[in-house]
Amino acid sequence: MLDNKKVLSSLLLAVLLLLMPGRDCRAISEAGASSTGKAVNVRATWSVTAAHPGDQAVLAVVLQINKGFHVNADEQQIIPVEDLKLFPTKVAVTGADKGLNIEAPLYPSAVPLKVPFLAERVMSFKGKTIVYLPVRLEEALSAGGQVGLSLQVQYQPCSEEYCLLPEKIEIETSLPVVAPDMVVEKIHQELFVGYEPGLVPEVSKDIAFGMFGWTFSVDSSSQSGVVLLLIIAAFGGMLLNFTPCVLPLIPIKIISLSYAAKNRRQCILLGVSMSLGVLVFWIGLGILIALVSGFSATNQLFQYPLFTITVGLIIAIMAGGMFDFFSLQLPAFVYMIHPEQDTLKGSFGLGILAAVLSTPCTAPFMGAAAAWASTQPPASTLAVFAAIGIGMALPYFFLSVSPHLVSKMPKTGPASVLVKQVMGLLMLAAAAYFVGVGVEVLLSSPADPPGKLYWWPVMFFSFCAGGWTAWRTVQIASGKKAKYFFTGLGLAIMLISVLGVFRLTHTGPIDWIYYTPERLELAQEEGQTVVMVFTAEWCLNCKVLERGILDSAKIVKLLTDERVLPMKVDITGNNPEGKAKLKEVGSLTIPLLVVVDAKGNQVYKSDFYTANQLHKAVQGTLK
Repeated sequence: MLDNKKVLSSLLLAVLLLLMPGRDCRAISEAGASSTGKAVNVRATWSVTAAHPGDQAVLAVVLQINKGFHVNADEQQIIPVEDLKLFPTKVAVTGADKGLNIEAPLYPSAVPLKVPFLAERVMSFKGKTIVYLPVRLEEALSAGGQVGLSLQVQYQPCSEEYCLLPEKIEIETSLPVVAPDMVVEKIHQELFVGYEPGLVPEVSKDIAFGMFGWTFSVDSSSQSGVVLLLIIAAFGGMLLNFTPCVLPLIPIKIISLSYAAKNRRQCILLGVSMSLGVLVFWIGLGILIALVSGFSATNQLFQYPLFTITVGLIIAIMAGGMFDFFSLQLPAFVYMIHPEQDTLKGSFGLGILAAVLSTPCTAPFMGAAAAWASTQPPASTLAVFAAIGIGMALPYFFLSVSPHLVSKMPKTGPASVLVKQVMGLLMLAAAAYFVGVGVEVLLSSPADPPGKLYWWPVMFFSFCAGGWTAWRTVQIASGKKAKYFFTGLGLAIMLISVLGVFRLTHTGPIDWIYYTPERLELAQEEGQTVVMVFTAEWCLNCKVLERGILDSAKIVKLLTDERVLPMKVDITGNNPEGKAKLKEVGSLTIPLLVVVDAKGNQVYKSDFYTANQLHKAVQGTLK
């Protein structure tokens, strides 16, 4: 009867906790633990009886999870859940004798688990779960002794209805070191069937997508899931056209199509040609990521300063076409990208350039799809990147088959000249941006903030575009509505340019610490929550999020709390440690924000987030 009362009290407690707002999976009572007994048994076993100096041995950390229970996945595979802090499974080395080189633990593939009180599935381990810890002995070790290792294994047992308190198990083990002529035997081989040297855990079949608090996942193991994934990737590619990176080229294409609007066949051919240029670039990028070792990110091209500067110079040349500078004696290839030429080669090149310019920006949903594709076999990688290309190319194809949408663009007279001149000035601003960023990449060094002086010429050309719009509108506009609208638009651009240059060159209200592994480790030793913002000078989306969200009064107050450390991981230049950290947190693209609590647990990750989401995630670590 006493046992029944305990079980009843545990169930009532679990129900009450589930009904409480802001559930925390770490908060559960000892009553639940006592009623169920030991949910997980942990042991560690070596792969060999002994090891020679210079050998590699593997330690298997075995979690025997009893029926009816599961534990959360490790940090890399866990999927964040709104309003719920998931305690990850972790195997950490707390002490080791000299002469041991210990690799990162290799976790098994997590499985998605549906629990009644959550809409999302939780990535979990069930049954016999084995974490492998590869250890290499140095050649200089002396035979005849032993080498010791201390581990801490942390996990949180959960059933489908409730979670027990997190547990941390300390393990100490040792391995004899024998002379090279001594025989070493393999033991417990049944535990090491799943281990291969250099083994990397299989990526979860569930792909998580999210944007500003709206999250969902796609199961890539089914055919319907793959189809849905390709549709989402295409939608993300289409959204790339509305990012700040691609906007400078859209006016050129509209002007180009407007000249061919009366000839439907020519208009369609130009649109198809540009669409093919976009598609060819994205397929080429997919081939690089699938087959070329070391190439792993869509924005990797802009980490090379000469490439960024070259892109800026090409945009400057195209801007020259807007001012009719092509009447001068310029190289023949330049004439292909003159908007009035209406050549298929020019449209194809414009498509490639538009796709190139899109790579510093990440559209919603596209980043998660590209990151998943980069870990898959070549066929899957190419399919996803082709879908991104198709999605990005669709608006240009749609404009080409609907010439009436661009036919009203002025093609002659003062209004036409004004449109081209203003677009030319704005493109010069874009050219100054890319050239300036390339120079900053050359001059910057890791862990130091890059310079921001290049924003002055960028905003100067933008200011000129606004001023010329207002001045010429007053002179040539005949209708009052058009005169007031475009004059006001020009004045607004001038005001935004003046305000923008001071805001973008200012360091901002937050005292950012720039990432190094040592600084992150020190923050965790001091018990601080770390808000890591992955950024780069060539990432315009990063600038938008920083100025619009991170510089808001609510977030500034939060990040100035002494218990919180705001940290930037800037990969503008050659920053291998920053790039490695980006990959470690499970992403290949920026912008990205990660919140790490004082214990080193990744509690929040998002590429498109709101101030309320960030505030809630950080406050949850300070309770």
